[in-house]
Amino acid sequence: MNRTKFTASILDIDNTPRWIVMLMDILIALIALSIAYLVRFDFYADYETVLEEWNILKEVLLFVILLKPVVFYFFKIHKGIVRHTSLEDVKRIFFALLTYSLIISVVSAIRFFIFDHRFILPTSVIIVEFLASLLLMIGLRFTIKVLYFELSKPKDEERKNILIYGSGVSGLITKRTIEKDPKIHSKIIGFLDDNKKLEGNRLEGTSIFYSKKLASIIDKYKVTELIVAIQKPTTKNITEIVELCLEKNVAVKRVPSFQKWINGEFSLNQIRKINIDDLLGRDPINLEVEEVKKQIKGKVILITGAAGSIGSGIARQVIHYKPKKMILLDQWESGLYDLHNDLIANKLSDHVEVVIGSVYDLDRMKNVFQSLKPSIVFHAAAYKHVPLMEDNPSESIKTNVLGTKTIVDLADEYKVEKMVIISTDKAVNPTNVMGASKRIAEIYAQKKNEKSNTLYVTTRFGNVLGSNGSVIPLFKRQIEQGGPLTVTDENVTRYFMTIPEACQLVLEAGAMGDGGEIFVFDMGKPIKIIDLAKKMIRLSGLELDKDIEIKISGLRPGEKLYEELLADKENALPTHHKQILRARNCPCPEGVIAEIEKLIVLFESQNNEAIVAQMKQIVPEFVSNNSKYTKLDR
Repeated sequence: MNRTKFTASILDIDNTPRWIVMLMDILIALIALSIAYLVRFDFYADYETVLEEWNILKEVLLFVILLKPVVFYFFKIHKGIVRHTSLEDVKRIFFALLTYSLIISVVSAIRFFIFDHRFILPTSVIIVEFLASLLLMIGLRFTIKVLYFELSKPKDEERKNILIYGSGVSGLITKRTIEKDPKIHSKIIGFLDDNKKLEGNRLEGTSIFYSKKLASIIDKYKVTELIVAIQKPTTKNITEIVELCLEKNVAVKRVPSFQKWINGEFSLNQIRKINIDDLLGRDPINLEVEEVKKQIKGKVILITGAAGSIGSGIARQVIHYKPKKMILLDQWESGLYDLHNDLIANKLSDHVEVVIGSVYDLDRMKNVFQSLKPSIVFHAAAYKHVPLMEDNPSESIKTNVLGTKTIVDLADEYKVEKMVIISTDKAVNPTNVMGASKRIAEIYAQKKNEKSNTLYVTTRFGNVLGSNGSVIPLFKRQIEQGGPLTVTDENVTRYFMTIPEACQLVLEAGAMGDGGEIFVFDMGKPIKIIDLAKKMIRLSGLELDKDIEIKISGLRPGEKLYEELLADKENALPTHHKQILRARNCPCPEGVIAEIEKLIVLFESQNNEAIVAQMKQIVPEFVSNNSKYTKLDR
C-alpha cells in the first residue's frame, strides 16, 4: 500500500465508525477537565484539598461525563468529516461546548441555591474546561486535517502546478475546492490578477501575481494549468492570457458562472476547458433597460422563427420584461417543443403561447394576427444557409421574401405598433441568393414603412456564435471526429458575435427605431476563419499537422471572402448606443413593390434562372460569386 492510500485509510473519517469520533471527544473532555482542576490549584495542591474536591466531584462525575456526548450528539459534532474540518465545524463545536457549560452552570446554581449549597463544578473549572475543550477539539481536528493533506501530497514529478486567474470570491472558492481533494495531485502556485496593486499580497497564504508578468511566472514555477475564475473577464485580457498559455503549452480551464453551480455549490467536475466562444465575445453590452421594458412590458409580443438560434435567444430575453403574452411561432416543431420545455423548466411559461405554422401561409398567419393581436413583432424566420439557398432559389423567395411580405402586410393590416426584422450582413452587396433574398425583404419593409402607421425597423449583423449555421459547431464536430477541419479559403474572414449579444442589440435597436431604419451592429474586428480553426485545435489540446490537419476546400457557390455591414451607398450614422449604427440608405425606387410581387409569382414556375434574374433586377448590386448564376451578370 502506498503512502497516500495508507494515510487515507487511517485518517478518512468516512471509513471510521462514528462512535470512535465520539469516544475521542469524550477523552478530550476528561483531559480538559483535568487541566481545569490543575489550573484551579495552580498545578499544586495538598492531599487533603485534592481529597475534598474528589469527594465532591465523584458524586457528579457520571453526570458531567455523560452530559457532554448528549450535547455533542444534539449538535451532530460526530458527523463532521475530520479531514475536511471547516469554519462551520468550528462554530458547531463552539456552540456545543457553550451549551454544555451553560447547562452545567444552571444545574450547579440550582443545586447551590435550592439543595445543599454546593456547586456541581466550581465556576473557574467550568470556564477553564470550556476553553481547554475548545482548544483541544479544534486543535486535534486541524492537526489531522493538515497531517492528512501533507501526507497525501503527490510527488513533485506527478503534481500539476495550477495558477488561478482571479483573486476574488470565485477564485478563492476554486482554491479551496482544489485543495480539499488531494486526489487531483495539484499545487496552487498562486492567483493571477489584473490589479497591479494586489501584486505581492497573499490570500490565505497564497501569493498574488500581476497578470502582465504571466510569461515569467509560467517559466519560473513550471505552471501546467491555468484556471480562469473571474466571472466576467474582459475579452481583451482573457484573449491575451489564453494566447500566451497556448504558446507555452499551458492547459486553460474555466470555472462556470455562479448561476450554473449545482445547488449553489461548486465542484471540480464543473471546471471545463475554455472554448473559442469565451474568446470571441466582447465586453458586456449596456442596454437601455427602461426603454426596452417600456416597449415590451404588458404587450403581446410575436416572435417568428422562435425555434431558431436568434428567435429563441430573443424569446429568452423578452420573457424577463414581463410581456402580456409571448407568441412563439415556427414551423420547426421539435425546436419549439425544446424551447417551450426550457421555459417551463425555468418557470417562465405562464404567458407563452406556442404556434406551429409557416410565415408564408397567409391564412394561418392571418388567424394568428386576428386572434392573438400582437403589438410588437420580431421577425427572425428565414432560411440562412448560403449553399442550400444557392441550389434552391425558389424556397428562399417563398420564405425570406414572401414570408416577410406576409408578416409585414399583416402587421400593417392589424395595426401592429412596430415590427423588427432580423437581417444579415450577407444582404450587403450580395453575392448569393440568400443574401439577395434578405436584401429584398429589407427593401419591402422600408417601402411599406413610407405609407403605414406600423414602424418597420431592420437590424443587420454577421455570424452568431453557436447558431445552427455557424462554422464553430462544424469545427467542433470535425475535431471530435479526428479531422480534417475544412476551411473554404485561407483568406476568408467573418464577423462574429454571441447569441445573447445579438439578441440584446436587436431589442435595443427595436426600442430606439422610429421606422424605416436599418441598424447595423458593431461586430468588432473580422476574424480569419483559418486562424479560428488553428486556435480551436490548440484549445482542444491537439497539435496542427500532427494530431489533426486543416484542409482548404475552396469557396462554396455564392460565398464571399469577406462580409460587409454597409453597402457602397450607405453611410454609418451614430446612435445613442455606441454599438449600434444607423445606415443612411438610399430611398427605394418607385415600382419596386411591383417588381417584388412579380418575383413572388415566379415561384410557381420553379425556374431558378428566371427567379435569380428577377432578383438581380430588384437588387442591382447583387453580383453572383463562384456561382452558376454568374452568367446572368454578363
